This record gives sequence, C-alpha cells and structure tokens, in this order.
Amino acid sequence: MGVDGAIGDEGVRRRGCSCTKDDFLPEESFKSWGNYVQALRKTPSRFMDRVLTRSLDSTEIQEIKARSQHEMKKNLSWWDLIWFGIGAVIGAGIFVLTGLQAKEVSGPAVVLSYVVSGVSAMLSVFCYTEFAVEIPVAGGSFAYLRVELGDFMAFIAAGNILLEYVIGGAAVARSWTSYFATLCNHQPDDFRIIVHSMPKDYGHLDPISVVVVSIICVLAVLSTKGSSRFNYIASIIHVVVILFIIVAGFSKADTKNYSNFAPFGIRGIFKSSAVLFFAYIGFDAVSTMAEETKNPGRDIPIGLVGSMVITTAAYCLLAVVLCLMQPFQQINKDAPFSVAFEAVGMSWAKYIVAAGALKGMTTVLLVSAVGQARYLTHIARTHMMPPWLAQVHPKTGTPINATIVMLTATAIIGFFTDLGILAELLSISTLFIFMLVALALLVRRYYVSGETTTADRNKLITCIVLIIGSSIATATYWGLSDDTDWIAYVITLPIWFLATLGIRVFVPHARNPKLWGVPLVPWLPSASIAINIFLLGSIDGASFIRFGVWTVLLLLYYFFFGLHASYDTAKGSEENKIGDGWKKVEEGVVSSEAK
Repeated sequence: MGVDGAIGDEGVRRRGCSCTKDDFLPEESFKSWGNYVQALRKTPSRFMDRVLTRSLDSTEIQEIKARSQHEMKKNLSWWDLIWFGIGAVIGAGIFVLTGLQAKEVSGPAVVLSYVVSGVSAMLSVFCYTEFAVEIPVAGGSFAYLRVELGDFMAFIAAGNILLEYVIGGAAVARSWTSYFATLCNHQPDDFRIIVHSMPKDYGHLDPISVVVVSIICVLAVLSTKGSSRFNYIASIIHVVVILFIIVAGFSKADTKNYSNFAPFGIRGIFKSSAVLFFAYIGFDAVSTMAEETKNPGRDIPIGLVGSMVITTAAYCLLAVVLCLMQPFQQINKDAPFSVAFEAVGMSWAKYIVAAGALKGMTTVLLVSAVGQARYLTHIARTHMMPPWLAQVHPKTGTPINATIVMLTATAIIGFFTDLGILAELLSISTLFIFMLVALALLVRRYYVSGETTTADRNKLITCIVLIIGSSIATATYWGLSDDTDWIAYVITLPIWFLATLGIRVFVPHARNPKLWGVPLVPWLPSASIAINIFLLGSIDGASFIRFGVWTVLLLLYYFFFGLHASYDTAKGSEENKIGDGWKKVEEGVVSSEAK
C-alpha cells in the first residue's frame, strides 16, 4: 500500500502540481496533535532562533529555489524588463489618483508631489537593483531581507508584500471599471451593484473588476514569455497614448490655471507624495523576475533604472498637462484626463485617453500578477506559507497555485473595497517594505558574520538606530505640528546627517558588490530610509489602524503556523553558528531535486 502510494504521489508530481496533506503541512510539528502542542510550548525558544537566524545568498539561490521541483525558464532580457517596468508602474496611479490629489490635496503642485515620490522610488530602485543582481531569485525583497535581517523581519515584510500586491491589484481593477465606464459614456457606479445596507466604502460591488482579474490570471498562468509579449505590445500602445495626451494637452494649456500653484501649501505637497507613491509601485515586481533573466548583472540594472527614469518623466509631464488644461477645482476625480479633454472641446480625445488608460491598467495587473505569484512562491519555499504554493508547473514553468490564490484574493477585495481606502493602506505597506530594503542594504555592506568585529558591529547598530530614530522623530513632528513650527528639525536632521556620516567614517566596508552596486553608500540608503519614513508620517491615522490590524493577523498566523513550519524546515538544513554568536546562519545544502 505504501509503495503504491509513493508511486502515485510521484506520478502526480511528474504530471504537474500535486495537492496532498503533505503539500500544505508536511513539517514534523504538524504530524500529530501531540507534536503540535509540543511545538507551541517551544514557541519562545523557536521564536528567538528565527529572530537570530539569517539565510545565505547560496541558500536562497540553490536550496530554497530547488524546493519548487521545477526551474523557472530564463527567457527575459533587459528589453523585456524595461517594458515590464513601464507596464507595471504606469496605470491607475497616474490616471486616477492624479485627479483626486490635485483637486483635494495639493492643487497644481501635484507635479512636485510626483517629484518627491519619484526621488524616493528611485532610491528604492537602486537598493532593489543591487540585491536583485546579487541574489537573482523569485523572492524579491523577501529573499533579500531573509539574508540580511533574518527570518522574522522577512516574514513581517512578506505579509506586507502580499498585502501590497493584493490591494494594488484590487485598486487597479476598480480603476479599470471607472475608465471603462468613461469609454461607454457612463458613470462608474452604473456598472456597479450598490448595496445600501453595507458601509459606503464597501457597498459598491464591482463585478467587472472580478472578470478582468480572472482574464489576467489565465494569461499569467500560461507563460511568462507570453505575458512579456502581451505586455510589450500593450505598453507600446500605452506609450503612444501618453505622448498623445502630453502633446494634445499642451496645445490646450492655459497658464492662468497655474496662478494658484500650491493652494494647500507644502503640507499638501507631501501628503499627496505619500499617496502618489502608489503610482510608482510595481518596479519591485520586476525584481522578482531576476530568476527568469538571462543575464541578471546587465539586464536588471538597465531594466529597473531605465523604466523608472522613463516613468518619472512621464508622470511629471502628465501632471503638468492636467493642471494646465483645467482649473484644479474642476478636475474630475474618477477619470481626470478624459473629462479634461472634454472640457477643452476635444470630446473625441476622451475615448483615446480612456482606451489608453485601460491598456495601462491591464498591463499593471498582468505584471503585478506575475510578480506577486513569484513572491508567494519563494515565501512558500521557506515553508512560512504552505509549500503547495511553491510548486512550479513543469510545462508552463509558472507557479500556477500561487498565481490563482493571489488573484482570487485580489478579485474578492476589488469586488468590495473603495479605491481611496486601498490607495492609502497600500502606500503604508509599500513604504514600510522599501524602508526595510534600504536598511538591509546598509547591513549587507557593513556587516559580515565572522569578519566584522564586535566594536564595528556595535557602531553600525548605534548609527542605524539614530538614523531610524531621527527619521521617525522628523516624521512625527511633521504630522503633529503646523507649517510654522520648525525648531525640532534643527535637532532631528543634524542627528540623521551625523549618524550617516558616522557609518561612512567609523564603520569599515565589510562587503563590496560583485557586479553592480548602489553609489554613494551609506548616503543613498540612509536617505531612502529617511524619505520613506517621512512620507509615512503624511498618511492618515485610519490607515495606520488598518495596517495595525493586518500586522496583528500576521503575527497570529506566524506564531501558530509559520514559525513552526519554517523552524522545522530550517532544522532540516545544516545550521552553523558563526562568529561571536550574535546570530546564526542557515547553511544551504542543495537538495537532490536541484542536482
């Protein structure tokens, strides 16, 4: 019987993705209720082990990747990555949130909000690029944080990564409905089901978003290269539409609309920056494709940095055009560009804009679907999530299970939830992750187990604590004070500067990048930490409450399931204590599947 079962299981694995109990909870802690109770009793010691344990580059690249049983196909070039980057980023953010923020928060100065967000995003792009070149795996920032900040911080980031993708996809799907309605000469709610008994922010049910997400799911499951080709064609059309908006918009520009440039002051500019950071989200999805890139050392820097430069320039030009075409008070919140062209007597142009926006949002959804499935795949490889989600189909070379699960969650949230709630919650999650990645880069450059001395390690920790602390103090003061107060900045900003200078002068470099590295370290990563935290201080309190609820749910899952599953899996690998005992490192051993 046992032999037959083994053969049957192997047969399932050969044919494709299996679905047995061991694919969800195969670890020793879940073999019986007795084992589970014993595991729960050991939670404190296991938690400390996971907090003080970091992975290795080789573990992520070899052993962890091998747990998917089949390799992802390496068929992407820098050209693919640039178009994936453009397709991933330019979508709902520019076509929907620009109008909302210009009308109610920042006025024509929304262009400066895009500049601030763009600078912050570019700093994060640099950090992501170095990691993606050094650790070219599907896990993206989850893998980077596991290597540098340890299992527990990686898990917290992982939960927020998944939240970012699900909420981002849901927001874009709902925006898709808004522009589709414009294309059909209807209001968005004409295509939604209004349930008056539900709260206003959750009662506008959106069946079109579910249909769109379902179609994207099929495309993402079939082929990564096929998705790339579709994205490439759609993005070209999208770029043509953007160029049309810029040229046609400037031909109808009225400089009088810029007479009141910043009606809501500098606070409005930064508040919009925090929300408009949503418009830059997506480039991290490109980093998850490193495992499928032919030459990561060349292709990833060109693809990530190139697409972000193009995107930032396009955003600033589009924001200027919108506010020159119409007084900011008259901008439409749902479909700003389409309505703006109608207002200047070019009603026919709104159909081109709406069609271009739909193309853009479709490619954003597609690249997001590809990226989020690869994040979840790598997280499941570590058994922090059920390993069933890590399976890669042998024929398509895509993570089918992870793709379907993530897009199902996206469709459910997109069906119920209002765009405004989604955008602010998404920005918190993303800014938090980007801050952690910048922090991880500082640790990577200045700390190596067994090589960095205790004194240098303590100096690094002190400087990092001061950088984070001064950044939090600056953001808190900004959030609580009014525009005339400035005295605290005289204290917090010099502390940040001196702490960063302290790393540069007093802590020796422990590791240099092998292929491509962030310039001006530690200044650029430190600036990225400070800007991301500062933008967090501009987000409303209700969004932080929702973020807190999500974090509590993550911790509950972690302490009851993820901790014990990842602990058992790690103990299945050889584990060594390194250096002065400050932390442990998982020493990867390539499994038989990888041979």
